[in-house]
Amino acid sequence: MPTQSRIALIIGAGDATGGAIARRFAREGFVTCVTRRTADKLAPLVEQILNEGGTAHGFASDARKEEDVIALIEKIETSMGAIEVLVFNIGANAPSSILDETARRYFKIWEMACMSGFLNAREVAKRMVARERGTIIFTGATASIRGAANFAAFSGAKMALRALAQSMARELGPRGVHIAHVIIDGMIDTEFIRTNFPEGYAKKQQDGILNPDHIADQYWMLHCQPRDAWTHELDLRPWMEKF
Repeated sequence: MPTQSRIALIIGAGDATGGAIARRFAREGFVTCVTRRTADKLAPLVEQILNEGGTAHGFASDARKEEDVIALIEKIETSMGAIEVLVFNIGANAPSSILDETARRYFKIWEMACMSGFLNAREVAKRMVARERGTIIFTGATASIRGAANFAAFSGAKMALRALAQSMARELGPRGVHIAHVIIDGMIDTEFIRTNFPEGYAKKQQDGILNPDHIADQYWMLHCQPRDAWTHELDLRPWMEKF
């Protein structure tokens, strides 16, 4: 292996949570490898990390395609270093009445939010088990624990991802791999929320909307936990959020 770099791989490094997680691990000295389906969208994030003194590489990768996932993990492991942290952060939220939902869209949401989680986690877990160390964190949502009206597809996918995380934790925890599932229960400070939910965004003034940087701090905390006190599931919600 050409370097001894510590690698943090963030699948689904968007402009909010995923990007904040990548920046957080970069500040701690990790080489951050970030993915989206379109590489051009990663350029601002990679540039920001580099300007802050970190190291980052962007990859165009379709997380739903097994061959793409296998090639990506192999490339990183052989040319950059061992993946110490994997964060799966793909959402795929597309509300729809069950009466209007189509088989194609339902399957696509499951494929993005669950199947791709399995593919990426499986490939990275193979390496981590051999090294007897590593952290895999799945990003969950309110839909991971309850199905709301008009969220049948998203809830089904997120609940399945949660079950995947639980199963992996029970199997791989005793083999030295920390598996965590984070339920993000509340609005996140994103451009989408600012544009489409101005009333909800107003809660930012009261610390009533999740700050992506604060979410990223919790992901870093999970990775740093000693193995005699691992957290498997962590709930994050604003203080004023009902649950």
